Amino acid sequence: MTALVATDFAQGVLRVTLQRPESRNALNLALIAEIGSTFAAWRDRQDIVVAVLTGAGDKAFCAGGDLKELMGIRDEAAAAAFATSTRAALDQIRRFPVPVVALVNGDALGGGAELSLACDIRIAAATARIGFLQSSLGITTSWGGGSDLFRLLPSSKAVHLLATAEMLSAEQAHQYGLVDAVAPAGAAGDDFIQDYIARLAQRKPQVMRAIKALAIGHRFGAGAAEQAATETAQFTTTWVHDDHWAAVAAMSKR
Repeated sequence: MTALVATDFAQGVLRVTLQRPESRNALNLALIAEIGSTFAAWRDRQDIVVAVLTGAGDKAFCAGGDLKELMGIRDEAAAAAFATSTRAALDQIRRFPVPVVALVNGDALGGGAELSLACDIRIAAATARIGFLQSSLGITTSWGGGSDLFRLLPSSKAVHLLATAEMLSAEQAHQYGLVDAVAPAGAAGDDFIQDYIARLAQRKPQVMRAIKALAIGHRFGAGAAEQAATETAQFTTTWVHDDHWAAVAAMSKR
């Protein structure tokens, strides 16, 4: 059986690719579980600098939940269990020890939009669209995406997107602040993405872990004292590391 998630690791970059292009990478129960288990399996690798999550094909990053399969979830207990387990899978991304970049290569809709927001950074292809379509299906967000949206945007804008189910182009999503960069169309877009990831991959693993530790604390509501302690601890670790002294020595020679 073909794996639902493909991984590749090279030069500090972990690439994770959803492998259901025939279903626009829609999230069925097996794919959701594999997303969580994949990030859990790689989290202890100390040589990872950055992770990149994307979808196979050129039409969709992730078209949301696989409605054909999920229609079987009918009662409240089953719905609550489904929401809880899926949020836990996406939390493996939110708590992954280095930054995770969502390469939104196509549409990110409904649960796919939630998946993109679980990541730390979003780069969108010029033709990609992002839409929180849940309200048009008579439901709300359930996998942490609503909380992420209110964290990223002013409350009025978050409510607007959730209530209207408006579909945003890549450029509109960039203007909203949902996307951090938009790659140009064509070959130039491939070069843009490669250069963007390469810039991140230049950093040292312990530095990226320190940055992500602060991001995790902020996302999950750590208090000021806890955040200060985390920042001090991470600074201390990176300060005494040989990589810091090597960088200082190199800079002094310029």
